[in-house]
Amino acid sequence: MEKKQNGALYLGEFLPYRLSVLSNRISQGIAAQYEERFQLSLPEWRVMAVVGEEPELSAGQVADRTAMDKVAVSRAVNKLIDAGRLERKFSPEDKRRSVLTLSDSGIEIYKQVVPIALNYEADIIEKLSDNEFNTLNSLLMKLEAIQLKT
Repeated sequence: MEKKQNGALYLGEFLPYRLSVLSNRISQGIAAQYEERFQLSLPEWRVMAVVGEEPELSAGQVADRTAMDKVAVSRAVNKLIDAGRLERKFSPEDKRRSVLTLSDSGIEIYKQVVPIALNYEADIIEKLSDNEFNTLNSLLMKLEAIQLKT
């Protein structure tokens, strides 16, 4: 695809739009695999995934790592705490700061959803050649490193 410089916006060719739509479709595809089975929304799973990988993060840190809105993270955290899947406690280093950890129930769900997510990822990667996957990974890293204006 050729870069357009004529000032016209073609949404179907607009890179930010395409990346957003693709991300949403992939996320929804994974979510369809666990939402009904575990009564877990996409934002709730994202919080669990981040906290499962790196326990004792604050809600703000979860929002930063997921690029989710702080309100969405707060709602997901509260639902997960109410469901007994997440625990909030004070940081050992700073008693004014609360941190999140998965509860025993949350850990069990995490252990069941991770293979579902990894299998979904493997199904996508399988459709790419090694060269295509390496190129995609390289391009994603390059795009992630760009400091975009907000």
